[in-house]
Amino acid sequence: MMGRSHALSGWCAGLAVAPLVGLTSVAEVVPFAAATAGYALLPDLDHPGASASRLLGPITELISRAVRAFSGVLYNLTKGPRDEQSTGKHRHATHTVAAAVLLGFLAASLGDRGKWAVLAVAVTGLVLAADALGDWIILAVLAAAGWSVVGTALPGTGAADAIQAGLTQIGGWIGVAVALGMFVHCLGDSLTRSGCPWLWPLPIRGETWYELRLPRPLRFRTGSWVEHGVIVPILVIAGVLLLPGAIPVLRNLFDATQIWIAGQS
Repeated sequence: MMGRSHALSGWCAGLAVAPLVGLTSVAEVVPFAAATAGYALLPDLDHPGASASRLLGPITELISRAVRAFSGVLYNLTKGPRDEQSTGKHRHATHTVAAAVLLGFLAASLGDRGKWAVLAVAVTGLVLAADALGDWIILAVLAAAGWSVVGTALPGTGAADAIQAGLTQIGGWIGVAVALGMFVHCLGDSLTRSGCPWLWPLPIRGETWYELRLPRPLRFRTGSWVEHGVIVPILVIAGVLLLPGAIPVLRNLFDATQIWIAGQS
């Protein structure tokens, strides 16, 4: 899947999972979903042309090169007797549940190293999301963060205390956002013809890097009309409907429209 599709799927997954980790208000859900959208792009650090690899110029290009080298070595060390001949670089090491869980735990552990480290992880996810989806997502997160600070700043407390409370809250969910985004990326690639070996190192049919795919008639090519004309519109609609309070608002709008139409007849 293309970067925009991955980011949209991460956004939708973040909105859907947020209530399960105790996030219910817009001020909580939007930053979580934005981070999930951003980290849904992270696995493609193993591709030199991916947006994640080009995001910070030489810095992310160097990281991408290191990721590809590590993935290739890991593939050669762990491939099964029936695994195909491959460099093992793209859609391998970073496209696994193991990588998602590992990096999720690593992000969560940053809370012990200081709240600013947690903020750095969250901002990285936001920058990745904005690169794929546009600056609107930054504005949405800033608005949600501002609302959160206002709501947290009780009488007798200052803005600094409110910001510290907000950073503490981010530390509670940032690991989930990283792991969820990466896992959703793997699921998205499983919809394509190439598939994704996200169950590594579980051996399947003699392969430890077995590419999981949909049945052949349901697969589509990355960047095809199916992705642009079907998958993306579905994700956009879902991304709106999953926002907290969106469905009741739409229902009220529909009811008001029906009443207006009845009044005109």
